Amino acid sequence: MSTPPNTRELATAADREAIDDRHVASFETIPSPAELREELPTTEAMSHTVNRGRAELAAALRGQDDRMVVVVGPCSIHDPEQARDYARRLWELAEAHRDELIVVMRTYFEKPRTSIGWKGLIYDPGLDGSSDASRGLRSARKVLLDVTEVGLPCAVEVLDTITPQYQTDLVAWAAIGARTVESQVHRQLASGLSMPIGFKNGTDGSLGGATNALSAAVAPHAFFGIDGLGRTTVVRTTGNPDVHVVLRGGSHGPNFDAETVAEAAASAREVTGHRRPVMVDCSHGNSGKDHRRQSVVLDDVLSQWRASGGHGLLGIMLESNLAAGRQDWRPDQELAHGVSITDACVGWDETVELLERCARTVAEVRQAGTGTT
Repeated sequence: MSTPPNTRELATAADREAIDDRHVASFETIPSPAELREELPTTEAMSHTVNRGRAELAAALRGQDDRMVVVVGPCSIHDPEQARDYARRLWELAEAHRDELIVVMRTYFEKPRTSIGWKGLIYDPGLDGSSDASRGLRSARKVLLDVTEVGLPCAVEVLDTITPQYQTDLVAWAAIGARTVESQVHRQLASGLSMPIGFKNGTDGSLGGATNALSAAVAPHAFFGIDGLGRTTVVRTTGNPDVHVVLRGGSHGPNFDAETVAEAAASAREVTGHRRPVMVDCSHGNSGKDHRRQSVVLDDVLSQWRASGGHGLLGIMLESNLAAGRQDWRPDQELAHGVSITDACVGWDETVELLERCARTVAEVRQAGTGTT
């Protein structure tokens, strides 16, 4: 009987190379966050816009500012020039309602996918499947610079744990989405971010994940991440006090009703102490993904705003674009101007009307003397 070969002798150099990265096609070096920020720097005026937006949002959470927060804009940014056009229009609308509304523009560059599809501007800026993420990071930062230069604070969804280092100096508000709200990694990340954070309820519509996320985010943590030079580090945080819940409905139906809002506000207040810790997303599960029903959701929320000074509402979120609806995306296919390639959005004219309704409601409540707490 022959003697079996020594297993150590079989572990040749070629064998060792085959153990790691067997399904990785390549590694591509990208600029560090510090390098990209130096290449595409902020101005003093931009930093003022970001800091002003963060401060106003934090004051609204605490009930020190009675204005309604409106996070509004495209479901996702796929065309930087169209985003600039939208931002210029939105700035004029925000200025017209500055006394009643705190308007923040959605500038979402990363899209969570249930299966597969376009992952967002950062990952596929060419809309051609080339996945030129290095170009995408630059494109996303340029959009943030352009929108902030106009004078609008920006909102993003934090999906990846690396990309925030490339853009959060230009972000006034961020969301943790329904698919990641129960992720320990994202809760830890939120504990160290510098802006107010909204945690969406889970995809089934339940509140437990979002409430638990608040408890985690306000606490200090230590976790692995990268610094501005792109080096792997242990990140130690102090906790983020400016966190709240976003009700977005779920697989079991909408959850923007007054009873659920009150329940969410009570739970969030126990964790944060904030007087207005609930935002309602008028899209997604609350609208049944029908953009035409966003106005129905909004009207119900505005009724709650009028009904009681103790509603706990911070504001609303709208998915809006230059044109209404959505269109399918395929690589190299010509797209209609101003139409979303992800979730369907309301068009610009309806956006103007909806924000006017919000502003009128705030003004009416002030006149009635009930205020918001």
